[in-house]
Amino acid sequence: MIKKFFHAVMACGLITLVMSCEDQKFNNINVDVDKVELDHLTPEMVKVRDYVPEYAVVAHRGSTFWTPEETEAAYRWAREIGADYLECDMQVSKDGVVLALHDDNLKRTTNIENVFGETIPYEIRKAYYQKIGYSEVEAEALVKEDAKNFVPNLPAYYTYEELMMLDAGTWFNETSIEQARPSFASQHQYISTLEDLVAYSKGKMLERDAQGKRVFTMGQKTGEKIKSLSGTADVIKYTFGYVDDPEDTGNRPGIYIEFKEPWLNSTGFEEIVYKELDRLGMNIITQPEPESNPFYVNGKVNTGNTNGKVILQTFSLESLVRVAEHFEGKVPMCFLLWKGTGATDITYDDPLGYASFINLGVKYKAHFIGPCIAGAPNDYPELNQPWQDYLIHKAGMKNHPYTFDTYDQMAKYFGQYNFGVEIDGKYKAPYLDALFTNHSDMSINYMITQGWRKSPASETLVDAKVVLERLGY
Repeated sequence: MIKKFFHAVMACGLITLVMSCEDQKFNNINVDVDKVELDHLTPEMVKVRDYVPEYAVVAHRGSTFWTPEETEAAYRWAREIGADYLECDMQVSKDGVVLALHDDNLKRTTNIENVFGETIPYEIRKAYYQKIGYSEVEAEALVKEDAKNFVPNLPAYYTYEELMMLDAGTWFNETSIEQARPSFASQHQYISTLEDLVAYSKGKMLERDAQGKRVFTMGQKTGEKIKSLSGTADVIKYTFGYVDDPEDTGNRPGIYIEFKEPWLNSTGFEEIVYKELDRLGMNIITQPEPESNPFYVNGKVNTGNTNGKVILQTFSLESLVRVAEHFEGKVPMCFLLWKGTGATDITYDDPLGYASFINLGVKYKAHFIGPCIAGAPNDYPELNQPWQDYLIHKAGMKNHPYTFDTYDQMAKYFGQYNFGVEIDGKYKAPYLDALFTNHSDMSINYMITQGWRKSPASETLVDAKVVLERLGY
């Protein structure tokens, strides 16, 4: 049913985009932005939209510049630097653990080639099956079955016990020479889970044993199953140890979590995440926070204690539809945009084409649009021009562009120069309402010095290296 509906939606979308190119000729964008038809958020959706603080700083993967991304080091740093949100991508392990992990190939950010090579970790997997309650004969048969369709380096084909054997920190020292720190290798950096991310946001860190390994226990099979790329497997409940972070200074950021394309994860992944957020006390549908809770308290980030403590996001139209079915627009949601030739990429970024994606966002209960921005070092396509920001706001949505890496980008989209010229009073800087950044320190300092980040948020400038050293890195 969903698949048929999705194909119908895609067909309509493609027709709209073809019309955008062939049947509708735009000559003056600054005039034509008012000609396109835009849907508008309902009052109920506007209320949820406003759960999120204005000009929120979203720590993209914690930091890709200062730390190994999406690790304990990255998220502790982002929390202590004062980011409003800790951002991650979500995948799922073979045995049902929701991961905070971007790549679908583990070669770039771990030492998986050296640990497991290109074959299934036969003896480790066999011992795993026996740990969770299978006999030796049954375990042998299960490993042989797993080996039939095994794809090396893809997270969905490994149990979380196996993933914990990987080093997710040393690679950073090898590729980011100037930011390298010996502790990123000596203090084992693990592939994070969604539960880890929540723990870091609440002022925790991993509990470790005398050898520096994370403390956990692993349950036995319960009969609950998960079906993913790697086949059908038992869902195993891990219990992870966390301790109060001695360097916690009281910031309580929210989390901003991304659903990847549905094919990458298990069947019903949206429901799995819904239930996991529920278990972790982060689902505001079932456990709302008092509406009076402020975003900042005495200069400390408090977003994690408000109804804006979770923002969902996706590039995928199919995921957008599925998330809308499960979360019903009651949790803040961002529809991310990319210009390209993929199935749900923007092909034509004229007013009609851009408006069609905004309308899809409104239809499927997104509150924010997340366009990519131009500029070094990523040199992404430009999808956040002033007129595009104008269309987003005209629909009652807000604008969360990605990804900021430089002072020049901050100045450009805050209207300090380049995009700073208003046309007929129509386009108002800044051309954003929140921002994804790999340099939360740079973004926070820019906003403080330019007057965009004011009390009750902290107005104290931050130093990335000082924070890293204080945290023991």
